[in-house]
Amino acid sequence: MTYVLSRLWKQKPMRRPVDPQLAIGLALLGLLVLVAVCAPLIAPYGPWTISGAPYLPPLSDHHLLGTDTLGRDVLSGIIYGARISLLVGIAAALAGICIGTVIGGLAGYFGGIVDDLLMRFTEFLQTMPGFVLALVLLAVMGPSIWSIVLAIALVSWPSIARLMRAEFLSLRSREFILAATVLGESHLKIVWTHMLPNAVGPIISIASLKVAAAILTESTISFLGLGDAGQISWGLMIGTSRALLRTAWWTSVFPGVALFLTVLALTLIADGIGRSLDGRRQSML
Repeated sequence: MTYVLSRLWKQKPMRRPVDPQLAIGLALLGLLVLVAVCAPLIAPYGPWTISGAPYLPPLSDHHLLGTDTLGRDVLSGIIYGARISLLVGIAAALAGICIGTVIGGLAGYFGGIVDDLLMRFTEFLQTMPGFVLALVLLAVMGPSIWSIVLAIALVSWPSIARLMRAEFLSLRSREFILAATVLGESHLKIVWTHMLPNAVGPIISIASLKVAAAILTESTISFLGLGDAGQISWGLMIGTSRALLRTAWWTSVFPGVALFLTVLALTLIADGIGRSLDGRRQSML
C-alpha cells in the first residue's frame, strides 16, 4: 500500500489536451495580427498606390493577387485593411464590454429601482435595429474611424449588460459576498475585488464574438460607402468592386476571403474558450 501511494505521489498531474479549434483560431488570429503590425514591411505597395495596369489578374508579375480598377495592388490593400479591421473590432468590442459591464453590474448589484431603470433602458435599445441605429449615429457624428467605433460600441453593449446583470444577481447572494458586506467593505471594493473577478468568465468567452461582430458591422458600413473613405478596409474594397464580380472577381473575392478567415478565427477562439471554461467549471464541482 505504501509503495502504491508513493508511486501515485510521484506521478505528474495530467495535462488537459489543447482544444484543436482554439489552437487553429489563435494561429489564424496571430497571423492576422502579425500581418497588420508588419504591413509597411511586407506589403509590396502602399494601399492607394497605382502600381500597375487596371484589372491585372492574379499571379501577374509583381501583383500576386492582381490589381483593381485603378491599378492598385489588391494584396497591399488586404494587408493594410487588416489594420482597420482589427482596430475597429477590438476598440469597439472593448468599449461595448466596458459600457455593458458597468450598466449590467450596477443593475445586478443594487437591484430594486436601479435595476428597473437600467434594464428598461437596455430593453428599449434592444428593441431598435442595431445596424440602423449605428447608421443614424454615423449620420450625426460624420464618417470616421472613431465615430464608427463609437457607433458600434453604443449598439453592442445591451446584450453584455443583460449577461453581466445575471452574473451579478447570482453572485450577490453568495456567502463570500455576504461576509464582505458584514465586514463593512465598500460597494466599490466588493464589486472590484470579489464580484467582477468571478464574473469575468462570460466576458472572456463573448469578447471574441463581439470583435467578430464589430468587424462585420464595419465592413458592412464601408461596403455601403458610409465609412471613412480615407482609410482602406475590406468592406470598402468589396463595395467598390461588387459590380466587377464577373469581369474582375479577384478584386472582391480575396478581401471577402480575408474577412471570412478573420471571423472564422474569432469564432473558433470563442468556442474554444467557452468549452475550456465549462470544463474547468465542471472539474471544480
